[in-house]
This record gives sequence, structure tokens and C-alpha cells, in this order.
Amino acid sequence: MAVNRRVGVVMGGVSGEREVSLRSGQAVLRALQERGLDAIPLVLGPERDPSALLRKARIDVAFLALHGRLGEDGCIQGLCELLRIPYTGSSVLASALAMDKAKAKELFRLHNVPTPPSYLVHGPEALADLEEIHGGFGFPVMVKPRSEGSSLGLSRANSLGELACAIERALEHDHSVLVERFVAGREVTVGILNGRVLGCLEVAPCSGVYDYKAKYTPGATEYFLPARLPATRQRNVLNLAERAAAALGCSSAVRVDLIVTEEGNEFVLEVNTQPGMTETSLLPRIAAAVGYDFGHLCEAIVASATLHNQGARPAPKSAAASRLSEADWVSLAAGE
Repeated sequence: MAVNRRVGVVMGGVSGEREVSLRSGQAVLRALQERGLDAIPLVLGPERDPSALLRKARIDVAFLALHGRLGEDGCIQGLCELLRIPYTGSSVLASALAMDKAKAKELFRLHNVPTPPSYLVHGPEALADLEEIHGGFGFPVMVKPRSEGSSLGLSRANSLGELACAIERALEHDHSVLVERFVAGREVTVGILNGRVLGCLEVAPCSGVYDYKAKYTPGATEYFLPARLPATRQRNVLNLAERAAAALGCSSAVRVDLIVTEEGNEFVLEVNTQPGMTETSLLPRIAAAVGYDFGHLCEAIVASATLHNQGARPAPKSAAASRLSEADWVSLAAGE
């Protein structure tokens, strides 16, 4: 990538993962600047109009370091498409599908990608019929918001009473909740960069559940790189992760989370289209093991930035010189 192109590192946002995003964004910003790129911070928040911020910044590339709702679910990606700013990460559609755990599972099943059985609970009113809804699904189960990341609202339930409490907690983060059959095994994550499968890391939370606390509390989780798996099983896991990302149409930097059982089965839990990007995050750890130091990884992600809308005209060489003007937006709004 040409050094003279301006990169806007977009971070912050309004989701429950705002603080995680700020840490990722600041780490990426430092790494890009140290490698000589013209990189600037673009911090989104509840009081800032993302459209105005992106247009005024006059950037050529957007490095999306956002996590969670509005930043990882296709919304900011769609805005970049409209503004014709090449951006990192997956397309609007792939981002939306990966963020929606229920829709992702539908596609996994369509593409014969094994994933634990699950069902959806819609809103608190469903709690009155929870015994009937759950039926013979059995326990234990994992309960998680339908569209949230960083394991926010995630918990395990071993009885109907615990399930009701877990659903109530998850509903604080989303209007729909995924109830998923618990699968005992090793939790592993696979890093993929620009179509290349990088490797497999095992996470071993001391609590037994890799929730928000286990992710971000020092010493709460052990990490094994490579994962403690026989070579044949590790190849199976890497292949399955690649198939899962392909099923959703993901690109650029991707992280796929899986469960590997002692009985010889592998299940995909979810695909993350904008993985954490601090130097100790999971994807950078995996990348470092195959020769990508953190700065190299960040620059490789920037180089993958593109517009995914095939109907759009090619992005200009200097996108900053060719933004939609206020008059253009008025015309678009009027249907002209």
C-alpha cells in the first residue's frame, strides 16, 4: 500500500464493546504510524454522526476497529460503501450474517458445517412459556444474545430456573436470545488472513466458560499455541474454519471459534469478522506464530481494504478528493 494514502482507524462506537474497540483502535493506530503510514484516529460515539465524521476526515481507507452492534454488523460497512471509502473486513452482507448468530447457523447447516443445535427466544414475554419452548432440549445449555460480541451476556444454564435467569441477562443486550446446546470439549480459535488460514490457538478459561470476564481479566484464561491437538485433528479444525468463513462470504481478517470434543467431533460456534486487535488479542497471537508481527499484520489488513459492492464504480486513486458533497446527499435524499 502506498505510504501517502491516509488511513482512518475507526474505533469506539456505541455498543457494549466500546472500550474493547478503543483499545484495538489505539493499538492499530500506533502500529500503522510506526510503519510510516499516514494514519489518524476516528472515534465514533453516541454524540457523533459517523457519516459526517468520515466525510470530513478525507481519508482514503477506513481501518474498521469497531466491535459489536452498528460497527460489526454491516452498518458502518454500508456507510463506507455509500461514501465510496474502501474499508477493511468483510462485506455488508457477510458482516451482518456473521453478527447474527441464528442466521450464521442457518448457513452453516446449509453448507454442512457442524454447529451445536439451538433455538431462539424472542423477548421477555417468552419466559412465561419457557418450559414449553425448551421442551426436551435438555441441559446444560449456553445462553447468548443473538447479535453481540466479546461474549457479552453469555452464561451457562443447568436447569430451567437458571435458564430463565440467563435469558433475562442476555435480553439486556439484545431483543432475541440464542439458547445453544452445551458441547464439552476444547475451545479453539482459528485465524484467517486474506484467505490464508494462519493457525489454531486453544483457550482454556479457568472458570470453564470463556465469557467477557475470562477474556479481559489477566490470568483468567490460559492460551496454548498451537492448540493441544493431534496433527490430523488440527488439520480438520483448520479446514472446518475455512469452510465456515466461506459459508458466510467473509474476507480480510477473520477469526473462527470452535469446540473440539474428546469423541472426535468439531463444531463451529461463530465467525468474528472484526477480531480484537490489541497485540495480545487472539488473531495477533496466531499471526505472530507464522511470522506476522503486529505492525505487519495491521498493514496487511489495510492492504486488503476494498469496496465490496460490485455495482459501484471503482474507488478513485485518491478517495479523499472525490467524496459525495452535501448537494449530492440532498439529491440522493430527494430521489433525483
